[in-house]
Amino acid sequence: MRTAPFTAPEFNLGKVNQDAAARMEIVTHLINDTIEFYKWGLTIADKRVEKWPLMSSPLPTLAISSMYLIFLWLGPKYMQNREPFQLRKTLIIYNFSMVILNFFIFKELFLAARAAGYSYICQPVNYSDDENEVRVAAALWWYYVSKGVEYLDTVFFIMRKKFNQVSFLHVYHHCTMFTLWWIGIKWVAGGQSFFGAHMNAAIHVIMYLYYGLAAFGPNIQKYLWWKKYLTIIQMIQFHVTIGHTALSLYIDCPFPHWMHWALIGYAITFIILFGNFYYQTYRRQPRREAPAKGGKAVTNGVVPGDEWCQQTGGEADSGGEREEEEEGAG
Repeated sequence: MRTAPFTAPEFNLGKVNQDAAARMEIVTHLINDTIEFYKWGLTIADKRVEKWPLMSSPLPTLAISSMYLIFLWLGPKYMQNREPFQLRKTLIIYNFSMVILNFFIFKELFLAARAAGYSYICQPVNYSDDENEVRVAAALWWYYVSKGVEYLDTVFFIMRKKFNQVSFLHVYHHCTMFTLWWIGIKWVAGGQSFFGAHMNAAIHVIMYLYYGLAAFGPNIQKYLWWKKYLTIIQMIQFHVTIGHTALSLYIDCPFPHWMHWALIGYAITFIILFGNFYYQTYRRQPRREAPAKGGKAVTNGVVPGDEWCQQTGGEADSGGEREEEEEGAG
């Protein structure tokens, strides 16, 4: 049986060039449309904050976040063959400094919102130069800055070779919070924005207080039995955020609806991630115990009572046995 001779497919260089040109035109249009949309957005941005540090352009925030991501890649490589840094004193100072900063933010938001007569149900943004409104905006700006400072959590983990602590949730939380809050301050530095920020700042006071105390070592850490409740409080926060935002949509509160929907979606991601962390850490049944070791049962290769040294090498994480996912959000 004779077979037909093989014929190579015809290569049409002209058509390839046309397709490439069409794709390039689409990309160019997308870039131009994005630039035009941003320029339009600037016309409705909050004029009060445009000359505040970091607020004139998104580039500084994006640059800081990009350097953070680069450090995530290069940091472990740099530390791979080096001894971990001993940062106990640094961590104590850092954690208690964050307690002070978050308490200041909570106090400013709470007092300024009360003085301005804010509603906890529905509060539109007031872009006036009223003293209390500017005070709310300034406190929210400090809240945004605090999210940038929290990048140091990751830096300390990597410097101390706690690479396992730098999880997806850890990076997702830190990178998105700092970046997204630039948008919040740029366009809605007030109104409904105060609710989640002052609730989250209050939780961070408790959270960093725990980390600061735990950083003193096992003599203090043994009294910090309430660690798992930090995760529970944070998950409650996300549910409250969704409920509060859904109510605002239901009553048609005059606050940008697209931001309400974005916040609901964002909070859902944290409920899923934090819920998984809580289940994996506190609810999942441990493996069956191995035979006794030195008179003590061994679970997963760790002798009860030795967990602190096994997990931290005798030094507290960025707050004792800090789990990366317990670093607030929302």
